[in-house]
Amino acid sequence: MTTLEGEAVTAGAEEWLDVLSRWIAIPSVSTDPGHRADVRASAEFLATALRDTGFPQVEVLTGGPYQPAVYAHWPSGDPDAVRVVVYGHHDVQPAAFSDGWTYEPFEPHLVDGVLHGRGASDDKGNIAIHLLGLRAHLAATGRSAPAVDLTFVVEGEEESGSPHISALLSDLSGRLDADVIVVSDTGIFDAETPSLVSGMRGMVAGQLHVHGPGMDLHSGSFGGAVANPITELVHILSALHDADRHVAIPGFYDGVDEPSDLERSLLAALPFDEQAWIGGPARSMAAVGEAGYSTLERIGMRPTAEINGIWGGYTGPGAKTIIPTDAYAKISFRLVGRQEPAAIKARVETFVARTARPGITATMQWEGVGVRPLVVSADHPAMQAARAALAAAFETDSVLITREGGSGPEAELAGTIGAPMIFVGVMTDDDQIHAPDERASVGLLLKGAQAVAHLWRELAARGRATMV
Repeated sequence: MTTLEGEAVTAGAEEWLDVLSRWIAIPSVSTDPGHRADVRASAEFLATALRDTGFPQVEVLTGGPYQPAVYAHWPSGDPDAVRVVVYGHHDVQPAAFSDGWTYEPFEPHLVDGVLHGRGASDDKGNIAIHLLGLRAHLAATGRSAPAVDLTFVVEGEEESGSPHISALLSDLSGRLDADVIVVSDTGIFDAETPSLVSGMRGMVAGQLHVHGPGMDLHSGSFGGAVANPITELVHILSALHDADRHVAIPGFYDGVDEPSDLERSLLAALPFDEQAWIGGPARSMAAVGEAGYSTLERIGMRPTAEINGIWGGYTGPGAKTIIPTDAYAKISFRLVGRQEPAAIKARVETFVARTARPGITATMQWEGVGVRPLVVSADHPAMQAARAALAAAFETDSVLITREGGSGPEAELAGTIGAPMIFVGVMTDDDQIHAPDERASVGLLLKGAQAVAHLWRELAARGRATMV
């Protein structure tokens, strides 16, 4: 049944899609210093869009070590209104046509109702649903201000690991009082299965450097007599897991709680077709992982150790028979439960030192401080409001619960602001985020906008006192 919110979303969809497309065209790649000006331009574009939506207070924040972020505030006018902080990011992953894109990544294309372009889903599309959703909320309720106090914090370096999120939050101290935090950097199970995320994994990442001889050596004259850094690197990396693919770092699982029967049953209720997943979004030949857990449990509830890249020595055409001086690997660890990034770093460093054999030095260089995992209660009134909002947008009585395998600064946000968190986004595995041909279903984004429009009404109906 069409709601007033749905009608308002439909009425504003064409203009909104044009705004989103122009935003996607800005290559706001935070990891590339060559795109610093584009990150700034992206922040300015969003600030203008927020002002056009009606926000009376909008700022582009550039005074800290962080790349440009956007702050916006729109008070409800009701002193007892639920206070909401909405978090997302406007920076995007690197992308080039030569990576295998069908279209230029920063030249948005709308094909059969699907918007192609870097950021169409992660995270510009899922931030943009708030612009249209808020307009629909106001139109449907006849209000001149939202039914909740709304504050937006949209950072510009999440894809760089949010290295300065603490500084950003510190600069906003006193302006982020909230009863609930809404994160729009996650998704739903699939386009036909609306769901809410109840937790995200934490992460630490770094680079392992193995150094051997002081110069490249002739493998005939020295092979078999000195340590080969690539061989020794592979030795360390192969020791990361045992035969059952458990992480073999001593103490790694400290703080990891076994999934409860309820948690497992919630994931088992999802309509997961493993073979379709393998051949579809996973683009793989088999589902493999830690023994004793299902694929969905491995993705959402279990920690991991992954080798993201490896290099060293000669990789050009023909042969160059050397023992190289150095070898490198990029490694990342996803964390769950009560695992702390600093403790994991220390255990990894001890493991590397104990596993390294004579003749080399092996050192870890870490990327930032890492982020902690986060789990939220599926029974909190804010989650109930979000379930009702999604149910209305998707015209269903069934909104399921899932877990997010990715990581972000959500635990830092929750800890600093001191409020419960809910996740309202409509990304799916089909969106190919971080990959060539990132895309988003426009129809799904519009449902996300409807959910946002319903959410402010649902939170207001429950009242601030219930959020405690």
